[in-house]
Parts: sequence; C-alpha cells; structure tokens
Amino acid sequence: MSLQSEQFLLDAESKVFNKEHRRKLAFNIQQYDNKVEHGKDQFFDLELARQRAAMHKWKVLENLDKYLVEFEANFQKRGGKVIWASTAQDALDEIIRIMKKVNAKSVVKSKSMTTEEIHVNAALEKEGIESVETDLGEFIVQLRDEHPYHIVTPAMHLSKEDVAKTFNEKFNLPIESTPKEITAFVRKRLREKYQRAEVGITGANFIIADTGSIAVTENEGNALMSVAFPKIHIVIAGIEKLIPSLTDLDLFWPLLATHGTGQNITVYNSILSGPKQPEEKDGPSEMYVVLLDNGRTNLLAQQEQRQALACIRCGACLNGCPIYKGVGGHAYGTTYSGPIGSVITPHLQGMKEFKHLSYASSLCGKCTEVCPVRIDLHKLLLYNRRDSVVGHHHPKSEHLIYSFWKKAMLSRRIMNRGGARTKNFMIQNFFKKAWGDRRELPRIAPKSFNEMWKNRY
Repeated sequence: MSLQSEQFLLDAESKVFNKEHRRKLAFNIQQYDNKVEHGKDQFFDLELARQRAAMHKWKVLENLDKYLVEFEANFQKRGGKVIWASTAQDALDEIIRIMKKVNAKSVVKSKSMTTEEIHVNAALEKEGIESVETDLGEFIVQLRDEHPYHIVTPAMHLSKEDVAKTFNEKFNLPIESTPKEITAFVRKRLREKYQRAEVGITGANFIIADTGSIAVTENEGNALMSVAFPKIHIVIAGIEKLIPSLTDLDLFWPLLATHGTGQNITVYNSILSGPKQPEEKDGPSEMYVVLLDNGRTNLLAQQEQRQALACIRCGACLNGCPIYKGVGGHAYGTTYSGPIGSVITPHLQGMKEFKHLSYASSLCGKCTEVCPVRIDLHKLLLYNRRDSVVGHHHPKSEHLIYSFWKKAMLSRRIMNRGGARTKNFMIQNFFKKAWGDRRELPRIAPKSFNEMWKNRY
C-alpha cells in the first residue's frame, strides 16, 4: 500500500464520520443541485448538446497536435508568446524567468486548477514574490493555508460562520461579519493588490485554435482585473483545453455554466487574443501562454482512457458522486478530486502511487450520467483498475491470493475441497483487512449449493 493510499484511508475515515463536515457539504451540494435543474431548462435538447460537445472534444483529442500548432501560429500573429512545458518544473522555471526579467515583486492570480496542479504559489513564495489569489473562494482557502476543496467551489467545505471566523483571526474583522461585509472588505483589499502587481496569472477554460485566443469564464470579474492592471499576463493551461473554433463557444459556454454553477451563462466571459495592439488603449504589454503537458500525453496514449482529457472542469461529477459527498475534496490528496480526479491522477502522477483512487468509487454511474461531455467515467475507473493489476502495482501477496482464488473459482473440484471450517479460516485470515473493519465477513455454509443439489434425493 502506498503512502498516498494510507493517507487517503486515514483522511477519508476522519471526514466521513464528521457529521458537521457532511452537513455543510450536503447543504452546499443541495444548493448546487437545485440551481442546475433550473439551468438545464435553457436547453431544448440537452442530450443533443452533450453529444455535440463530446464529438467536438473527441475531434480535438484525435488531432491535438494539429490544433496546438494552429493555435500557436494564430496567437503569435498578434504578438503573443507560446511556451511549451513538458513538466510542472519546466513551466515553473519559465514563469520565474519571466518574473525575474521584469523584476516582479507581486502577482495577482485568478482561479486556476492548472496553477494549483503545478503549485505556482509555493514556487513564487520561494523566490520572494507575493502571489495573491483574487477569486473570493481561493482567497479564503489561501488565508487558511489550504488547497481548493472543489474544482469549481474552492471553499465548499466552509460555512459562512467558518469564513467569518477566518477573517476575524486574520484581519480582526468582527466575528459576526456577514458575507456581504466580508466581500466588501476583500474587494477593497484586492484593489490595492491589482494596482501594485507587475504580473497577472490566469488559467484558460478554453483555448481556441482558429483565432489563437484564450477564453476565460468567471463570476466575479477578478480574472479581468488580473489581466487589465498588470503589464504582463501569463496564461497557464493544459494542452487538452483546445476547441477548434470560436463558434464552438456557443455550445461549451452554456454547458459549462449550467453544469458548473446552474447558470444560463456565467457573468463574465472574456476572449483574450494576445497583448495590447498599437491601436488599443488597454491590456497587458506582453502576454504568454504556457501550454502544459505534465503527464497529459501519457493519458492521451491510453486509447481507452484518453477521453478523460475531454473534461471541461465543470465539477458536476464531484457533486453527483456518493464517495465525494462522504469524504470531501481534501481526502483525495490531489489537485483534481472526485471521479475525474480518480481517473486522471494515476496517469498524471503515477499509477503505483494513486491506483487506490480508482477503487474509491461505488461504480453507480452517476458521474457518467451528469457529465456534460459524456465521459464514461465509471468505465474508465474500471480500466484503471485493470491497468493497475496488469502493471503489477499490487503487493505480491495480494496477487498470489487472488490467483489462488481465481483457480479455485474456475474448478468445481477445488471448490469442493476442504470443509466450511477451513474455508472460513482462510477468509478470516487472508481477506479480513481487505473487507474493511466495519463490514462483517461472510461465512461459508456447512454445505455448498452444489453438494445440496447432489444430495437432494
């Protein structure tokens, strides 16, 4: 068992029996569910929209090299610069090089799971550069020195009382501060950060090949501010975020909004096509796009699992998953939690270390049911389980036990050998740990059905 697996079991145990944690999570997810049902009303034929989106993403993944080159050419035509990063460290080295070139002391950063994936904040802190999260949820978890709890809603695990307590401890705000008062305080504080920052960092919800553009979706306007004030804009995006054409946004924006937050469309949707042009008054002087691989080509090489790269990071599968609803986001110990995280993390960070996530599922299929781009998530979890066995990522003792079990199950003669007492001894001593402390092991009956059938007359 890997260290990550052991830690997952400990953290899951802690959270699943924490009634207050589950109460907060259940309340917040219920609010989400109610809004999503309303948001779906905007679609005349939701299943057709999902099918179209799935086909678009399949087309991209089958021609990813072509679309990446097309995007690079079109983006560079407008003065943008593309940086190819094979690993997280490559990306961080390039980002820090840009920072040092402009002598940056502070950075404003909009919400981005890709920057969480490569730990941008920690890397900048080591260089003595202040990195400030400007999304309200991200700002809160940064204050608490935590990682985002959810792909879309970073502070989903907190109540308004928890947030008020955090701001009381950090800024001495009254403990009874309302969400409106806290938001006003954060807005004022961030204005100062925007004005001082030399560099703004954002992610990208979509990368548009035919126009060489970046599409950013948000509800607070903080991403726009992170682009508008600083002279340097750095985009960090996974190579799978591509869509072929600008016209595809009329499909993907509503799907993302509905499945992500239950809205018809998010409040701010921006298309960024390079640095400020000679005839333009606003915008950054320089714009960089870091195209991040960091294990994505490993997943792309898996013919059966590559469809997981079609994910548009709406978070719907997390909100529908009974496991996520129990253990929460932090227990997974990864940037991407829930079903999609369980599918992609073993390929991004190592099957041996993270194979256990593919077993943290009831295989109920709810994740597949709610996915707006129709990824067969529960099936991909099974493929991961198969690959972990084929790759011999399990202890030898486990392999031997199940080899014997398989041999016995395929032979009636072997199955009938030994009495119920011997079989119960084997189960109690070799399967107890795998079965779990809170489940009672089954007991073998004194006579098998086969034996009773033979002796029926």
